[in-house]
Amino acid sequence: LMGFIHLASFLFYSFAVDAMEGDALVIKCPPWSSYVRITWYHTKTNKIIPAEEEGSRIFSFKRFLWFLPTSREDSGNYTCVAHYSNNVTKEFHISVQVHPDKQAICFPSQIRYPNDTGKGRIVCPTFDNYKNATIVQWYKDCKPLQGERYLEKDKYIFISNPRKEDDGYYTCQFTYTHNGNVFNVSATRIFISNVKYSALPPQILFPKENDVIEVDIGATLSLKCQARLGIKKQPIDVVTWDMNNIPLLLSISFEGHDQEYYRETTLYITEIKKEDLQANFTCVAVNQMEYTKATVTLQLKAQWGQLSVLMITGFLVLLIIISVSVVLYQSFRVDIVLLYRKIFQPYPVKDDGKIYDAYVIYPKRQTSEANFVEYFVYQILPEVLENECGYKLCIYGRDICPGEDTASAIEKRIQKSRRLIIILTLQSIHCEDLAYDQHVAFYNALIQNDTKVILLEMEAIGSYEKLQESLRYIIKQQGTIKWKEMPTGPPQSSNSKFWKHVRYHMPLPQKTSC
Repeated sequence: LMGFIHLASFLFYSFAVDAMEGDALVIKCPPWSSYVRITWYHTKTNKIIPAEEEGSRIFSFKRFLWFLPTSREDSGNYTCVAHYSNNVTKEFHISVQVHPDKQAICFPSQIRYPNDTGKGRIVCPTFDNYKNATIVQWYKDCKPLQGERYLEKDKYIFISNPRKEDDGYYTCQFTYTHNGNVFNVSATRIFISNVKYSALPPQILFPKENDVIEVDIGATLSLKCQARLGIKKQPIDVVTWDMNNIPLLLSISFEGHDQEYYRETTLYITEIKKEDLQANFTCVAVNQMEYTKATVTLQLKAQWGQLSVLMITGFLVLLIIISVSVVLYQSFRVDIVLLYRKIFQPYPVKDDGKIYDAYVIYPKRQTSEANFVEYFVYQILPEVLENECGYKLCIYGRDICPGEDTASAIEKRIQKSRRLIIILTLQSIHCEDLAYDQHVAFYNALIQNDTKVILLEMEAIGSYEKLQESLRYIIKQQGTIKWKEMPTGPPQSSNSKFWKHVRYHMPLPQKTSC
């Protein structure tokens, strides 16, 4: 497609170029005289396209403009301006369209060049634009060309005694090497023999298979179907619409570019009804070779009111799901966390510098209330946490060796513990002076914020007002875990509510049986 406008010493020309995405593309500015200075521009921005630099993909040199390789973003208009010595300037506008590389289509029908004559010689288009190019394969209608009737020589393919079945699309695929990089190029042209007509496999150009068309109830609709059937007028050429396999209309014909033969038909629906939304509308194209079809369906256009209702409903459902999830997590978070540990078996960090999982602090006064506390500390607590769950506890009187400096030993072991378990009893209310291990524990928990505290309330204390201020603060922050077991009898199961809460606050266990 080319035209020109003549204004004094200024000449304007335009033409179009199609290319496949990912291929190399070299465009030649038409002037042939060697006494011409050529400048290339981006038409839209009027910016000069410079010569090749390291890493550049689009560049120019004299009459040529390179795309190595092409990209979809390269589609647009380009200008080459030729300045002649006689003060005549010619401006060439080139429209470049880069088509997507679709695997289902071997060579897009848009990427083709003017037809060849029926003499049986086909030249590979644009081959001369690429130096040191090598033809890899010729194709006819997307199938590799082979047989004794075809002779390949240089940039040509020769057909011996061409006949109507030789009509069709011929594509030369070649490689182009530039600075050690190899690029693919393909160029297609149509060949028409001297016979009266030639059929090609029918191709429906539009609509596409499984297209969905949005409509309004009560509105009118026109559905156009267009198909290519061959070269020149065909003896059998039908393009029609079916609705649920019932024929509706016949078609009209016309001759297109390069003597290609088309038929098209339009289906008119004067009023869209609800039953039309359930129907299949099929365009059928038939010639003497075969037939093909493309089916489309109708659907209602989304209304803003419907969208608003759907969005509000979806938001409310999402809000309910989130609220229920939060409530369930708050109610069952202990069981959820313990179940996660059991199923996924996460392992504790071994390089945190700690030796013990918990240091146990309890009232040490020898009163009647303390008897069960000592039994709990020395018997029940180790039985469940150490024997069943694999934790390592540090208990004063059991794990501090005789002869050690008590204060130093307590401080070191607390610092080497990941948790502090503090046993609370009624005796805690009447204890005015804190033991040394309690002082160190509160310092680590409150001042250094280094160690987490687990408070076990072994008997109902009632009001916490008489407890030490540091204990009251910790209780206010995290509460206590209340023991509801009788003072006598076997220890509870590790799956009871009390022990689940203790395990929840403990670090990850060394073994996964608990």
